[in-house]
Amino acid sequence: MSLTIPIETSARHIHITEKDFETLFGPGTKPTFAKELSQPGQYACKERLTVVGPKGRFEKVVILGPCRNETQVEISVTDARRLGIKSVIRQSGDLEGTPGCTLIGPKGKIELDKGVIVAKRHIHMTPVDALRAHVKDNDIVFVITTSYERSLIFSDVVVRVSPSYSLAMHVDTDEANAFANEDNPTGVILKLFDGHTYNLQAWAEELRAGIHR
Repeated sequence: MSLTIPIETSARHIHITEKDFETLFGPGTKPTFAKELSQPGQYACKERLTVVGPKGRFEKVVILGPCRNETQVEISVTDARRLGIKSVIRQSGDLEGTPGCTLIGPKGKIELDKGVIVAKRHIHMTPVDALRAHVKDNDIVFVITTSYERSLIFSDVVVRVSPSYSLAMHVDTDEANAFANEDNPTGVILKLFDGHTYNLQAWAEELRAGIHR
């Protein structure tokens, strides 16, 4: 029996360091808890920031806690175009070579030279979930969505395994708008061609050439 995976939409948000938070909100300030998120220990904060790029800005972007070692802004490809920056798809924390932006808070602003990413679509799961799904940490898989009448297959989905996770696949707003038309979309893993897009493209080329596996 396949593991049914809840699919959650991750809208634009910011992870921030303690130092940067104090620069933006004032010395001695700390993030204020507002709401728990699906991943244990993660929460939305009451504080909001303005994100500014060469061509546009977003007001009132939510900060997620707790604080991290590096400040990171997660957006969609559409968001990147509106800001006027390159969209770089990365796993969380992989920030080298990514574009920056300006963060503006009530007490100051910060010029980031890196840290803006489009998060690579991924699945959080526990080791028990991974055993049930026959996958391991950093595997790349396909996921078939079960959303009514707009189902699709996501490729290049990275599996992230930790005892501290709760089972959920995270996609950004662009990806969610492509398929999600119900309140609780789900998906199942399809282990095909190691999950990579380029292998799927090679398969399509074989089919065009009359080669059938």
